Amino acid sequence: MPKIKFLRRNWSKASRLGKGRKKKQVWRSPKGRHSKTRGERKGYPAIVKIGYKQSVSTSGLIQEKTPVLVNNVAELLKLGKNQIAILGNVGMKKKLEIAKVAKEKKIEISNLNTEKLLKKSEKIKKYKMEQKKANSTKKEIRQKAEPLANSSESRIKAEEKKEEKKESKENKMKEESENKKWTKEKN
Repeated sequence: MPKIKFLRRNWSKASRLGKGRKKKQVWRSPKGRHSKTRGERKGYPAIVKIGYKQSVSTSGLIQEKTPVLVNNVAELLKLGKNQIAILGNVGMKKKLEIAKVAKEKKIEISNLNTEKLLKKSEKIKKYKMEQKKANSTKKEIRQKAEPLANSSESRIKAEEKKEEKKESKENKMKEESENKKWTKEKN
C-alpha cells in the first residue's frame, strides 16, 4: 500500500486544526454521529485502520537507509554506506562543525540543510565583521576628536559659554524680581 498521511477532518479550514501550521496537522479520530469520515464515505479522508502499515523491509528507513543519531563529528565519521545521519539536540557551534565535515565527506543529514546553514553562518560572520569595523572607525573618530576637545582653546570657549549662561540666568532673575515688585506697588 502507498504511504498515506492521515489528517483530521477539516484540517484545511481552520488554523487551530492545521491550516498553514504543520505541527497541528495530526490525526484525530472522528467521533461525530453524522460524520462522513467516520462512516468512511467516498470522497472523504481515509481513517486509520489495519492494512495501512508499511512493509517490514521498508519501515523505519529514511530514503532506503537506516537512520543513525549523530551528536558530534566523531559519530558522523563512523557512519556506514547504507546509513543516514539524524542530527541530535546540538548547539550551533557543534552543528556548524558537523555541517562542514558532512559537506566535505558528502555525508547526508536528514534533518539539516547543510548548504543553507553554512551560507547563513557566513552571512552572520560578514555582518559581525562589518559591525566591528564600523565600531572601530567610530572609536578612531572619537580618539581623534578627544585631543581637540582637550585643547586649551576649546576649554576656554566652553568656560566662556558657561559664564554667559550664568549671567543670562542672573539677569532673568533680576528682571523677574523687579517685575514682581512693580506689580506689588501697583496693587
